[in-house]
Amino acid sequence: MAQPPSTDPTKMGAGRSIAVLTSGGDAQGMNAAVRATVRVGIYTGAKVYFVHEGYQGLVDGGDNIRPATWESVSMMLQLGGTVIGSARCQDFRTKEGRTKAACNLVKLGITNLCVIGGDGSLTGADQFRTEWSELLAILLKAGKVTSAEAKASSHLNIVGMVGSIDNDFCGTDMTIGTDSALHRIIEIVDAITTTAQSHQRTFILEVMGRHCGYLACVTALACGADWVFIPEMPPEDGWEEHLCRRLTDQRGRGSRLNIIIVAEGAMDRSGKAITCDNVKKLVSTKLGFDTRTTILGHVQRGGTPSAFDRILASRMGVEAVMALLEATPETPACVVSLSGNMAVRLPLMECVQVTKDVTIAMAEGRFDDAVMLRGKSFENNWNTYKMLAHVHIPEKKSNINIAILNVGAPCAGMNAAVRSTVRAGLLQGHRMLAVHDSFDGLAHGLIEPIDWSGVAGWTGKGGSNLGTKRALPQDFMDEISLNIAKFNIHALVIIGGFEAFAGGLQMVQAREKFEELCIPIVVVPATVSNNVPGSDFSIGADTALNTITMTCDRIKQSAAGTKRRVFIIETMGGHCGYLATMAGLASGADFAYIYEEKFNIHDLELNVEHLVEKMKTTVKRGLILRNEKSNANYTTDFIFNLYSEEGKGVFDCRKNVLGHMQQGGTPSPFDRNFATKMGIKAVLWLTDKLKDCYRHGRIFANSPDSACVLGMKKRSLVFQPLSELKDLTDFEHRIPKIQWWLKLRPLLKILAKYKTDLDTTEKTEIEHVIKKRAGVP
Repeated sequence: MAQPPSTDPTKMGAGRSIAVLTSGGDAQGMNAAVRATVRVGIYTGAKVYFVHEGYQGLVDGGDNIRPATWESVSMMLQLGGTVIGSARCQDFRTKEGRTKAACNLVKLGITNLCVIGGDGSLTGADQFRTEWSELLAILLKAGKVTSAEAKASSHLNIVGMVGSIDNDFCGTDMTIGTDSALHRIIEIVDAITTTAQSHQRTFILEVMGRHCGYLACVTALACGADWVFIPEMPPEDGWEEHLCRRLTDQRGRGSRLNIIIVAEGAMDRSGKAITCDNVKKLVSTKLGFDTRTTILGHVQRGGTPSAFDRILASRMGVEAVMALLEATPETPACVVSLSGNMAVRLPLMECVQVTKDVTIAMAEGRFDDAVMLRGKSFENNWNTYKMLAHVHIPEKKSNINIAILNVGAPCAGMNAAVRSTVRAGLLQGHRMLAVHDSFDGLAHGLIEPIDWSGVAGWTGKGGSNLGTKRALPQDFMDEISLNIAKFNIHALVIIGGFEAFAGGLQMVQAREKFEELCIPIVVVPATVSNNVPGSDFSIGADTALNTITMTCDRIKQSAAGTKRRVFIIETMGGHCGYLATMAGLASGADFAYIYEEKFNIHDLELNVEHLVEKMKTTVKRGLILRNEKSNANYTTDFIFNLYSEEGKGVFDCRKNVLGHMQQGGTPSPFDRNFATKMGIKAVLWLTDKLKDCYRHGRIFANSPDSACVLGMKKRSLVFQPLSELKDLTDFEHRIPKIQWWLKLRPLLKILAKYKTDLDTTEKTEIEHVIKKRAGVP
């Protein structure tokens, strides 16, 4: 029987053994999952083993199954692929092969198996678990194991983590590797866009995904493609005419390029494959456009994992170890998944069943069911793409004017949010107004109409094309109210950081004095600091996080071949420690100093001692992150001097202040996608709100729920009134009073070998996914 979880998480794994293997196709982030599993396993007191070369190593045994140590997973976080190897294994498909594998595990006393792979790998693991008793009986009968060994290994616990760039496993919003694959694709699409514009070309790109259109769909959203072919939703008959018409329309609107994305499994309604060459032939022959094709291939699997994948894999690794140690013989094999912003456990075979149901639905021509079965995330992406690709602006106008402004510091993704807001508004029949230079511009009348082509190509541009300032509206409320009346503005979309939130709140509070401010207002969080109340994530934070993580990788690598060295790096974020903490997780930092977690000279002393001890092992590099406003007195210089002095003779120190490079660059795929969805959601909400507020021929909105922040909370996008969020905000330090990511701080410390408490009170129960199978017989 599995032990009930003790109150002390460092004793949960005592006397237990865990083996971790990667199987099937490789995916970026697998190494981060292996690292987290090994280190958290060791932290709980369990013995952890690597299984090299996937299931083949499990069958062959011997040197393929080796004990893992703390140091053996050092410096693997930033590596792509899988360090412990993966292989397609025919032997494990046979009973004989699985019997050999069972024998190898029993001999080593391993009764917990963590499998990182795709649906085939996880199905194999479940079959192995189901047959376990039968395999033990065969081994006993053959005298390969003793009855004592068989008794000690009477049942096998299995937990899966999905590592696949295709994101084709139902039940999880994102699989490990998908975000990194999108990074590779978008880098290439951005590069191709510049050459395509120069020559007025049409580019057709084939992306991977096997029979799943996720990569193609999100790529189309992230680069504003003219058309996308995905297996789950083949185009209607006669699509050839429709495609040519759309490409011609786009050129007629002044566009110098066309981009078409083709998923590798794309087909038409009769099941005939649609390839890049088919599409190229059609466009070249019918339209005479200069057309090029690019098949991205295995470049999508390669390269270093994104910050998102490293954090996702690390969180899943912890959850996997906990699930294994809490499992009983009756617990079904589970898979650790991501739902919105939460790690959840799902029954493995239910997920596999729903994944199979997608294939059945596609084969039977039930394409709407196939899209729905892929899950809410996939469905939302597809619906968002369909809406923005539908470029026929309605003849009938709504007579509504919606103004958009950017407020606060610029960040990557702001332009993508403006683009989708403008286009979604135009599709609703509204007139869209661009406000330049934030509230300043609203006060001084820097307002002009913006049309469909006015935001063309904005998705991939960093910074803010509208211009942005930090000034708040309270200084010129009279002028703002006059301009709202003058330009006949009926609703306001404020895209920005903490100033956007504070400014929106000031406008709500001024409604009593200025009737013109009684219009619906929505604040869309966009800031690298991720400090806007009412949202777990802000547009721009993911791009900044990737910039920091990539820089930390390079800085750590700069010490390769030198003596032991510790780097002290200062990150942005104001008083919010989100970037420092998450970048610490993504880059394998030894510590991250933040304002929210107070520290004193005693803590600094302990951290230095901890690093000194670590440097006496085979570890040669240390990384310390410090949030810019974590402490007024313990500055980056102070910490650098302290570590330099105390580390003399053991390590030397270097420091870097990353500065404004964290705000720049092109937006990441996550930020483009997130911003696009947020913009559309904001406009649809305003459209409904305007109908509710229409009284006697005019708009009048003064209820608390007519001015909201649109934010991601746990699993969904929600609207929360600005006035309600006021009490949940620390205005002095410009942060929300409750921040979800603080719960990940213990994980950062555990992965850096600190003896700290991991909160095991918040249990993740196994959830069911079969309910998603509506419409499937």
